[in-house]
Amino acid sequence: MVRTRSTQTRSEASREKVLAAAERLMRSDPARSFSMRDLAAEADVSFATPFNLFGGKARIAQALSTRRIEEMAERVSAARLEGDCVDRVLQASAIAIQLLLEEPTLNRAMLAALGAWADEPGEVRVRSRALWALALGDLDGIDPRLRAVASAKLADHIAIVFRGCLSFWVAAEISDEALPHEGATAVATAVAAFAPKERRASLLGMKWD
Repeated sequence: MVRTRSTQTRSEASREKVLAAAERLMRSDPARSFSMRDLAAEADVSFATPFNLFGGKARIAQALSTRRIEEMAERVSAARLEGDCVDRVLQASAIAIQLLLEEPTLNRAMLAALGAWADEPGEVRVRSRALWALALGDLDGIDPRLRAVASAKLADHIAIVFRGCLSFWVAAEISDEALPHEGATAVATAVAAFAPKERRASLLGMKWD
């Protein structure tokens, strides 16, 4: 059956309604794993609607994460990042962390749910890799001898180390105040392996205010 534009619009509106309800539940009690019945009631939709739209809670967590990464990418794109790719990924790290810290309770709960509810792989890694590839651009500032390897590996490696940093933040082992520094350190260390020798030393010895 062909879906009309009005049907698609209603579906998108219902989807946003359910995601907004999920965020409200996470804000109100971040330690609690709400039920799909709770979610339907909060969204003021039928019990079947969240299942029809997402299939289950894991997909809802993935959708929330996707939306957050897309917001990060939009901000990075709009930020007019300066310098070479090393400078740009550090600026992108600051932008991403600033977004997370705008609502730390919600974003901690969302990231925790992403790991706890997942019953099958999503696309978080792929989307995270794309975010860092956006900041890396044409890899200016990378050791020319390592550019081919960096093109294949670096964005994914940054995604992994950045996510690792966030996992310690979710577990409250990194404070909100320390997260910008720790995120920048993780990204700088990842990029240092591909930087020219003289730049590598400065990256590994960087100090932040």
